Amino acid sequence: MKIYVTFGQVHVHRYDGNTFDKDCVGVIEAPSNEEARDLAFYIFKGKFCTTYDQKEWDEDRMKLYPRGYISIKWVKRAQETNND
Repeated sequence: MKIYVTFGQVHVHRYDGNTFDKDCVGVIEAPSNEEARDLAFYIFKGKFCTTYDQKEWDEDRMKLYPRGYISIKWVKRAQETNND
């Protein structure tokens, strides 16, 4: 399953060498939506705008995100991730 994570105007995060902010969409692919959302909450400490699953995501929204998609590698346990 894949989820799309969007960020608020003041949400800026650095993770795994990438910067996530209002101009991009984070994409997490995991065995389930629940596991993907859990990882988003862990990585971004609950500070993001919204998550969408594949059914909810509308490709037309991408015109609002000039930096495009940034993939986030899923790990089996969120506790094992390394935030930089």
